[in-house]
Amino acid sequence: MRESERVVHLQVDVAGERLDRYLARALPDLSRSQVQRLIRDGLVALGEETPKPGTPVSPGMKVVVRIPPSPSGKVLPQSIPLDVVYEDDDLLVVNKPAGMVVHPGHGHSQGTLVNALLGRYPDLAVGDSGRPGIVHRLDRDTSGLVVVAKTEHALEHLRRQFKSRNVQKTYLTLVYGQPPAPEGIIEAPVGRDPRQRQRMAVIADGRPARTRYELWEDLGDYSLLSVSPETGRTHQIRVHLAWLGVPVAGDLVYSHERGARRAKSDMGLERQFLHAWRLSFERPGAKGTVSLEAPLPVDLQQAMDSLRSSASGDIGETPLSR
Repeated sequence: MRESERVVHLQVDVAGERLDRYLARALPDLSRSQVQRLIRDGLVALGEETPKPGTPVSPGMKVVVRIPPSPSGKVLPQSIPLDVVYEDDDLLVVNKPAGMVVHPGHGHSQGTLVNALLGRYPDLAVGDSGRPGIVHRLDRDTSGLVVVAKTEHALEHLRRQFKSRNVQKTYLTLVYGQPPAPEGIIEAPVGRDPRQRQRMAVIADGRPARTRYELWEDLGDYSLLSVSPETGRTHQIRVHLAWLGVPVAGDLVYSHERGARRAKSDMGLERQFLHAWRLSFERPGAKGTVSLEAPLPVDLQQAMDSLRSSASGDIGETPLSR
């Protein structure tokens, strides 16, 4: 069946923000440049007006966004560099950069991890033709480790591990404030936010979700946490930490615009501080366990260095510095 146009109806809940910034926050599957293109193409209505990207919004305004279907046809291979940290005959693990979408979708027909994989492995044809080899994904602005199957056997083997929660995933995240305890478990159901369907939220009738966290470093106004999601709900870590009162630094969707601006001024942070740092899983065919780590990318490490240099007192040794 041919994909149809998606129409999104929103009601503005902020004042004074640019329309393009508001929509990029309200529609996390679209980048700001994609939002601006939709506005310029006349696919965004603000009340009865056809606005410009910089048009200011105010609470109560109605916004209608028409998102055209993704281009049909075969996903195109592209010559995009990949940071492959592990590979064997069955699978590979890639250190995905922030800003890269995992697979093609609305507004993302090129430049995705799948485009890059097909450029490197033109015969890759495992599972869904639109997302060959993809077993799990990371949000566009989350960096870190992604495992990709190269055979049908590996695909099913990895899917079973994810479903049975036997894959060990640990993220590093910088959050605003300090958690209520040095370590703990967040157990709260996650589902679509009834007030804004493009977001997720902790809601009573959501799907069960469980996240472990541990405080690694107290940085005054910020905290560095290691976080392990035991379930795989959409945006789970970001939603759970915001619900706990310690939103991810730089997160425009589950924090707030003012907080994101502060993260930029405090440490030059241009995106959410969330990195898939460690991944551990069983190889197909009882071939042993693969355990991998991906160091913080340059932008997040520079943000940490800047924050540490401005923090008072001796921070001391952390698990990352040992």
